[in-house]
Amino acid sequence: MNWDDLRVFLALADSGSLSATARRLGVDHSTVARRVAALEADLGVRLFDRLPRGYAPTAEGEEFAVLARRVEDGVLAVERHARGQPGEPAGTVRLSAPPAFSSSFLASRLAGLRRTLPKLVVELVGDVRAVSLTRREADLALRLQRPEDDGLVARRIGAMGYGLYATRDYLDSRDEADWEFIGYDDSMDHVPQQRWLRQVAGRRPFVFRANDLMSVRSATSAGIGVAAIPHFLGRTDPTLVAAAPAAGLSPPQPRELWLLVHNDLRRSARVRAVMDALVSIIAAERSLLED
Repeated sequence: MNWDDLRVFLALADSGSLSATARRLGVDHSTVARRVAALEADLGVRLFDRLPRGYAPTAEGEEFAVLARRVEDGVLAVERHARGQPGEPAGTVRLSAPPAFSSSFLASRLAGLRRTLPKLVVELVGDVRAVSLTRREADLALRLQRPEDDGLVARRIGAMGYGLYATRDYLDSRDEADWEFIGYDDSMDHVPQQRWLRQVAGRRPFVFRANDLMSVRSATSAGIGVAAIPHFLGRTDPTLVAAAPAAGLSPPQPRELWLLVHNDLRRSARVRAVMDALVSIIAAERSLLED
C-alpha cells in the first residue's frame, strides 16, 4: 500500500475538505480526490461520504483511520529518527512561530544564518495554531505559553513584554479620561494582554477590534486609539509612542517564549543550529522584547 495515499486519506479525514487538505499537503485538490478514490478502489471500501459541505468518513473510514494512524506514527518515528542524526548543519528546518513575531522580528534576524551556514534553509511559518511536531508539521516551534505536549523538549528562552501605545498626536489631543481603545475581537478575548487592556479601559470604549496583531498595530498607527502592543513592535514603529496608564496600575504580565523540539530531533545538526540561533537572538534583543 502506498504511504502517500494513506497520508492523503488521514489529512482529508482530519479536515473534511478537499481544498484544506490540498493546502496542507501542497498539492492540487484534484490530486487529493484522485488519491482517495484510488485508495477506495484498491481496498474495495467506500471511506468517505461525499456531502455538499465536504467529505465525512464512513463507519468503515473511521475504523480504517484508527489503523492508518498506527502506520503514520511508525513512519513519522522513522523519519524523525533519520532527521535527528548528528552531522553537518545542512538541509531544511521548518520553524513555526506566531505570525507577527515571525514577520516583524524573526525573519530579518534569522536570515543571517545564510551567511554562516550556507547549506541550511530555514522555513519560517507564521502559525496562530499549535502545530504538531510529532506529526512533522514543523521541526521547531515557538509558543507563547508553557507547552504540555508529550514527547517534546521545551525550553523557556525569553519573554515578550507589552505596553500601551498610541500616536503622539492622539495622546497630545486629549486627556487620559477621553482615551478610546483598540483591541482584539471575541475570538481573541482570552489572551492575557486583552484581559489587561479591558482592565485599563474600564468604562472607556473600544472603537476598533481585529483578530490579528498587525491589524491592531496598523489601526493604532492610524491614530484612532490606544492599544496593548508588544514592545518589539511599539518601540520600532516611528509613528507610535508609549502611553503611561493610570498610576498604580501594573503593566501586563509578559508572555513567555517557549522553544519546542521533538526529542527525536534534538540531536540533528541543522535543528540544533536553528535552536542555538534562536536562543542567541532572543538573548541579544532582550532589551527590545522585555519591559
